[in-house]
Amino acid sequence: MPGPGPSGPGARALTEPGRPAGYPRVMLSIRRELHDKIVAHARADHPDEACGVIAGPAGLDRPARFIPMLNAARSPTFYEFDSTEQFQVWKEMDGRDEEPVVIYHSHTATEAYPSRTDISYAGEPGAHYVLVSTRAEDETEFRSYRIVDGVVTEEPVAIT
Repeated sequence: MPGPGPSGPGARALTEPGRPAGYPRVMLSIRRELHDKIVAHARADHPDEACGVIAGPAGLDRPARFIPMLNAARSPTFYEFDSTEQFQVWKEMDGRDEEPVVIYHSHTATEAYPSRTDISYAGEPGAHYVLVSTRAEDETEFRSYRIVDGVVTEEPVAIT
């Protein structure tokens, strides 16, 4: 079974130097502006978890459009996209030939590492799953993972 990454007509594999062709890039490259918007959303919703998506052109693994979403659970320990909002966001991305490049949420009292619930809900194998920890007021953990078939792989983050 192929790993995460682009597929379909016109898609191209994004690889790192030294990685064999066909293996997707295992690194999130994100603009400072988008990084800062994720962190600001996480801080603004604290003590509840914040959540959202960064959409990008389909098949390019390039985060471009910040889409903050409502945490329907309104909980400090759990997030859940509102089903109506999620349907509308995914429909809009489809109409714009975009895909969810980054799916993010915050942890308010624990490290920025996927919980068992986060892992079980991870349904976009090509997405970067970003977690932001807001547990400390003076520092923010910002980490990215690939989650495929229940396997969590942390990846480096390059802020450009």
